[in-house]
Amino acid sequence: MIDRFELLLALAKERHFGRAAEACGITQPTLSAGLKQLEEALGVRLVERGSRFIGFTPEGERALEWARRIIADTRAMRQEIATLRKGLSGHMRIAAIPTAMPMLSELTTPFHQKHGDVRFTLISASSNEVLRLIENLEADAGVTYLDNDPLGRVKTVPLYTEGYRFLTSVNAPLGDRQKVSWEEIARVPLCLLTPDMQNRRIVDRQLRETGQATEPMLEANSTIALLSHVRTGQWSSVVAKTLADVFAFPNSIRSIPIGEPEIVHQIGLVALDREPMTPLVAALIAEAKAAAPDLAKRI
Repeated sequence: MIDRFELLLALAKERHFGRAAEACGITQPTLSAGLKQLEEALGVRLVERGSRFIGFTPEGERALEWARRIIADTRAMRQEIATLRKGLSGHMRIAAIPTAMPMLSELTTPFHQKHGDVRFTLISASSNEVLRLIENLEADAGVTYLDNDPLGRVKTVPLYTEGYRFLTSVNAPLGDRQKVSWEEIARVPLCLLTPDMQNRRIVDRQLRETGQATEPMLEANSTIALLSHVRTGQWSSVVAKTLADVFAFPNSIRSIPIGEPEIVHQIGLVALDREPMTPLVAALIAEAKAAAPDLAKRI
């Protein structure tokens, strides 16, 4: 039954029979047969079928919730037993918004020093995607905004507040300023993150409030792409202060504080609010709580 629930989770992730089968390392007929056996065991139809995947029935959506809970408990049990036998080990998957990626080393490095047998996979994702990955058990924890979108049933650990900087060339119209306003930023050509990113929605909201909202001249879903364009001296952008601080800019590029108003948003660790918690997630939450006071002072 647990193996069949894993098939259901794979289908929820991929939304495609062929890709779900590939993700599970089986053939599509084997996947279909496993789902059919699950439906027969539960006595209901779980999946809307056509020539391709259509969606889940209401019963399927409910079964999916139970599948996530049962698989999460199973994984937690196996991990806890393994930890009792040989100490903390395994694979930790952390999904984070792009602007928080430079700060993950503040968690992973001290964690690795204490638990050297734990491997990490770091996933860059939008704020909505971070929550989806956690909910579907594709990530163990996430780092995202705590004060914007609804978070659902998760535990949270506040880490730091995200401020913003205007990046531009020293030779650009605002390049000699000590501080700039959002109204001034709205009047210059910008390169920004794509609209699916929460950081972009925050910037857009501030620009709209000036009454001079403008479309960026370039959009990218990669912060590295934005920063590399700013380095050319031909583009300006608004980025998180954490990114501006960590990126090595030439002397021709300035990182300028933004005022009128100066806005900040809370960034923190999120994980499913469930008991028992896996040993890996419990250890990560403990590390986040220990790191938070210092992060809040420095950032």
